[in-house]
Amino acid sequence: MNNRVTIVDVAARAGVAISSVSSALNDRPGVSEATRKRIVEAAHELGFVPSLRGRSLSSKRAFSVGLVVHRDPSVLESDPFFGSFIGGIETVLDAQNYALILQMGSEKIETLERYRSLAANRRVDGVFLSELGVEDPRIPLVEELGLPAVGVNAEPDFPLPAVRQSHVEGIRELVDHLVSHGHRRLALVTGPTEFIHAGQRLRAWSEAVAAHDLAPGEVVEGDFTYEGGVAAASRLLTDRAPDERPTAVMCSNDLSAIGFLARADELGVRAPDDISVAGFDGIALGSYIRPSLSTIATTPRLLGVEAARMLLAAIAGERVDDVDIAPARLLPRGSTGPAPAHS
Repeated sequence: MNNRVTIVDVAARAGVAISSVSSALNDRPGVSEATRKRIVEAAHELGFVPSLRGRSLSSKRAFSVGLVVHRDPSVLESDPFFGSFIGGIETVLDAQNYALILQMGSEKIETLERYRSLAANRRVDGVFLSELGVEDPRIPLVEELGLPAVGVNAEPDFPLPAVRQSHVEGIRELVDHLVSHGHRRLALVTGPTEFIHAGQRLRAWSEAVAAHDLAPGEVVEGDFTYEGGVAAASRLLTDRAPDERPTAVMCSNDLSAIGFLARADELGVRAPDDISVAGFDGIALGSYIRPSLSTIATTPRLLGVEAARMLLAAIAGERVDDVDIAPARLLPRGSTGPAPAHS
């Protein structure tokens, strides 16, 4: 037996037409405030839950938004950054009865086709553009498809609304921290150069090092993974005398920094006595390892909250300005310390 409360039941309880209930519960004009209040009270008393399908048909919206992650699916298993970012999105969407459609696309062409499919089937009302690439083809695509979109950590000339968290302050604080501890031979493990945020971190690092009149140091391209950090440590530390290797290294995310620390330890290079290592993101895992990981702490949950708020506003046809949240900041822990005596 189906005991689900319907819009007909609400109309009967409130003593109004079904059309009035629809207008009142969907915040459309056509009913007085007194009538709207009576309808809302009747719906609450009856335990009425609006049908998403009905809302979609009446408003011509899907009441869902899309996030297509352009990475291997294993990323979501290993990188807590995405979980926190998605958690922030969900706090906003849930309050507005919206759903998030999450898809993965490891190849560029596959990723683009997923956006086309979402738009063609009217499965989403808008999309998030994270992990932006250099000359990212998704930007002209969403404009062509007419999909409202919000970018995450985009460059200043980004043509769509964007939420940003500056990398500059935290990286400058890290370099100041290392130099104040006597480090002069520095190295950087980047992310893939195809990603805008990898380039942003590289520029911020280069500028901070140059401000201390130090040589740029070695730069190793990584891939934001634990395995990439292991490979970078092997390259920078294997078969090198202590005075030939860097005394401090920044990895462009925490996962690669944790991999770097593990491989360094296997090679007999201990942190922080022989080398200082820092990451970027501030994931909780960094506080659990030993030595605990110095990092530049970001707030992915807040990025998600702001991105979701902005996207829903864009879907509603409101003007949406860019948002800059508080910059990332250095969180010094046990993996960084004074430069070794032999340096």
